[in-house]
Amino acid sequence: MLISKRWQSRTALFMALGMASVATLPALLAVPAAANEPYLVGQLFPQTTRLVIPVGTVIPVRYEEAERIIVTPDETASVTLIVAQDVRSSAGTVLIPAGSEIEGELQPNGGGTQFVSEEITLTSGQTLPIEATSEVITDTQVITEDTDPDILRGAVIGAAAAAVLSEVLGSIDLGEVLAGAGLGALGSLLLGGGEEEVEVVIIEPETDLDLTLQSEFER
Repeated sequence: MLISKRWQSRTALFMALGMASVATLPALLAVPAAANEPYLVGQLFPQTTRLVIPVGTVIPVRYEEAERIIVTPDETASVTLIVAQDVRSSAGTVLIPAGSEIEGELQPNGGGTQFVSEEITLTSGQTLPIEATSEVITDTQVITEDTDPDILRGAVIGAAAAAVLSEVLGSIDLGEVLAGAGLGALGSLLLGGGEEEVEVVIIEPETDLDLTLQSEFER
């Protein structure tokens, strides 16, 4: 009878151990399964750095067609300016190389004239829009028959200015008139003895036409 009870106790113990082993088996089997599950790794893409020239940057320019430009205060004339030196982004990258061409107009503004840009053609040949202006040039001069003609020689004269100057000074022989552009190179000046006078704006490109960006320039 004692042996039977011991046997029953051992049997119960083995059964309990067996049940415990069976209970832990799913957990043990689950470990490799979890280890084999796919996982995601975030892929980092390089950020694109914006190369910009900020608003307010000054662009030094030169004008290669003549020493000065003469227009009337109410005249609009197309002009091409040349960038005089490299203009860089805040990171030091050259975005506007020297020699790039800026197309724009001299436009009436407050009794004077102001250059307003339209587009820029880089030395690579790429053309981009650009918003830049010069200071308003308000220095005017009254021209009469007694005015020293040297102030006009070597100048580019707007079509409107040429018309009124010819009335005051006689005949102005324009060496070249750019069709539709409104500017012509002054070939010679013959004083004609008129009594009228005319007010013109005389622009010195080296000092008057440096441009200031009005919006970010980006490439």
